[in-house]
Amino acid sequence: MAAMNFNTSNQTLRQLLGNGLIYSVPRFQRDYSWTDEEWDDLWRDIEGILDPKGEPAHYMGYLVLQSSDNKSFDVIDGQQRLATLSILVLAVLANLRRLIHDKVDADRNQQRETQLRSSFIGYLDPVTLIPRSKLNLNRNNDPYYQNFLVPLHKLPQRGLKATEHLMRKAFEWFNEKVSSRFGNNRDGTELARLIDSLTDKLFFTVITVTDELNAFKVFETLNARGVRLSSTDLLKNYLFSVVHGDGQDERELRALEHRWEAIVGKLGGENFPDFLRIHWNSRKSFLRHSELFKKMRDYIHTKQDVFRLVREMEEDADVFAALPNPEDALWPDEQRPFIRELRLFNVRQPYPLLMAARRVLDPAGFAQVLRACSISSFRYNVIGGLATNEQERVYNTVAEKISNQKLNSTQQIIHELRSIYPSDGQFRSAFAEKQLRTTQKRNARVARYILFRLERQLSGRDYDVDSDIYDVEHVFPENPEDGWAEFPDDQAERYLYRIGNFTLLKCGENRNLGNRPYSLKRPIYAASEFAITRKIAEENEEWDPERVANRQRWMANQATSIWQISQLSTP
Repeated sequence: MAAMNFNTSNQTLRQLLGNGLIYSVPRFQRDYSWTDEEWDDLWRDIEGILDPKGEPAHYMGYLVLQSSDNKSFDVIDGQQRLATLSILVLAVLANLRRLIHDKVDADRNQQRETQLRSSFIGYLDPVTLIPRSKLNLNRNNDPYYQNFLVPLHKLPQRGLKATEHLMRKAFEWFNEKVSSRFGNNRDGTELARLIDSLTDKLFFTVITVTDELNAFKVFETLNARGVRLSSTDLLKNYLFSVVHGDGQDERELRALEHRWEAIVGKLGGENFPDFLRIHWNSRKSFLRHSELFKKMRDYIHTKQDVFRLVREMEEDADVFAALPNPEDALWPDEQRPFIRELRLFNVRQPYPLLMAARRVLDPAGFAQVLRACSISSFRYNVIGGLATNEQERVYNTVAEKISNQKLNSTQQIIHELRSIYPSDGQFRSAFAEKQLRTTQKRNARVARYILFRLERQLSGRDYDVDSDIYDVEHVFPENPEDGWAEFPDDQAERYLYRIGNFTLLKCGENRNLGNRPYSLKRPIYAASEFAITRKIAEENEEWDPERVANRQRWMANQATSIWQISQLSTP
């Protein structure tokens, strides 16, 4: 991002609003949505800075603005906070106006109201002498804000949109809080001091960009650092502005907004940018998050482009929402196990391919592709721990070929995965050395999964992998007592979390054995219901690092035949 295209500074609310600048929420940005939960949080923060022993300032987070002239700014992120703070100031002005009406120090309170309104709500344009608000809201909120809240007219309660009801309730909520706190003060000074304090002590990190592309880059940078900003709103505003500028009528905008909100509601706002990228990569050339907004601007020019995108998004949204959830009604019984495995493996790289494949394959064919993705992920990600960059590109390339009708059959699709399917030799070697630190919850679940699959291979019996009556037993224990001289300190850590040191027991047996030496564990193993556990007792009179390694090599051979795609397997 070029330095000239954005600027970052910390600014108080006074510095933001106490000047001649204009802030506008883009026409199609999301509506006002804060409720009493957010209002109460804000009020508690304000009370904290009003307390003489409280904090000297309070941080309000990031504010992302867009401007080409540094005079008028579009509010790309932060509109909920700015709108609420403006409503709070108006609630204070309403309390001053009541004092004026009651003829309490009327002249001085009138001066206070005029000055505070001019500084923080609006002013007279010096050329036209027309009142101008410092803050303009979106198309659904601005008429109510300008016509009723800003002039402090009597607020209508009927015939309002849901978002207008929230704005009215916000004003009434803050009006009551201000009145309760300062109602006994009859000269207006405390009310003016409240605005002085909050505008000087509330501050933002303000990021100003020159266009939407730079704003999107800011979102991506900050989101990567754990600061969740609303790139979804930015994308929505761009798409709706295309429709607005392309000869739309209000019915089209309402229909588009309804369909857009239905998709976002189904996916959740934070998941939407991920969905959009995966949706794009399931149909077109591979893109990183940082490239997505620019490519969409290049690709979408007309309202026909926008509505085509929305139709395609609607087609894929249910699949994306269901992919992390094996219990979703979208999945028939024969597909659920593979969805469950992908979630267990914590892999999302196959999503574009799966999204594309489900559009063209019948349920049986899609189940085969799901199985192939699960097995490939187990070999490549879980056991191999290989880099995902190339893997992601391969899945995207296959997805694009499916969308372009270059791949039409299940077998063709699976064959295209050969470059990210480790050979039997590679997989066997990686499995034979694999450690899973079971102190991490996901690793413990993966260890259970592996052991139960090996048990099924050995005994032919199926178990509920998630049942809480079974547990993973560490033969050489995590906190060994005396009797484990075979594992000196320099080797203990290396062998404790090797898969070859794991087996299955019922939880009660596992607790009773605890950290005892192998000689006391062996009879319990010999009587176990699990064939994989009995096998340890039958074949090992003692337990040492060499036996862990030998058992894991046996496991690796079994695993190579369990997690195998026959048409892709090579020595």
